[in-house]
Amino acid sequence: MTDTAWLSRTELLIGREKLERLMNAHVLVVGMGGVGSFAAEFICRSGIGEMTIIDGDVVDPSNRNRQLPALATTHGQSKAELMAERLLAINPELKLHVIKEFIRPERVEEILDESKFDYVVDAIDSVTPKLNFLKACYSRGVRLVSSMGAGAKLDPTQLQVTDISKTYNCPFAQHIRKKLKEAGIRKGIKVAFSPEEPIKESLMMTDGSNFKKSAYGTISYLPATFGATVASVVIRDLMEPIPTPIP
Repeated sequence: MTDTAWLSRTELLIGREKLERLMNAHVLVVGMGGVGSFAAEFICRSGIGEMTIIDGDVVDPSNRNRQLPALATTHGQSKAELMAERLLAINPELKLHVIKEFIRPERVEEILDESKFDYVVDAIDSVTPKLNFLKACYSRGVRLVSSMGAGAKLDPTQLQVTDISKTYNCPFAQHIRKKLKEAGIRKGIKVAFSPEEPIKESLMMTDGSNFKKSAYGTISYLPATFGATVASVVIRDLMEPIPTPIP
């Protein structure tokens, strides 16, 4: 028998019908870094019934300023495994699938073909894998919310949820937008972004591994706020019935 006593406060707020919609939904969260780890936890705590999480990385000391699984005691451990343990400790009845991979382009199609996802959270911070997921979800009509750049920003009150076509003052979003246009996609992708002017001096170059050539400095609360924001989009959308298409 399913134990829902731990969700009593959630049910008090949204009602049984909406809670059951969450309990019957399957959400994919791609990336267990600063944004994705918090998004996954908040989605889990909402009572979602099934989740798939993806991340092929391990905890690095530099992750500790912002990532949920990153502790002084978890250096070198799989982020996906650490998050899986945490999510199941929150909800032991969660149907959880864990993919410990850096997702190559060909795997995106396979993952989306293998399972029916009611919603996808894109918390990928590398351009090529991100574009692959965005294009694949767009072409399939899969509901998705994508996190844009959480680096080089300080003010969490400026976050917005909008269409990719309406983003500005975000170098990461600008680059993604340009690449999507090249693929014929100008709008129709929901994103969380911050229009705050980026602190450009915080940019550093990386070794280019895992499709990532550069990174911005980050502060503890900003990626978490992005995670909470995209989680709220997923939860609020899933609580409502999918509109019946007009013939």
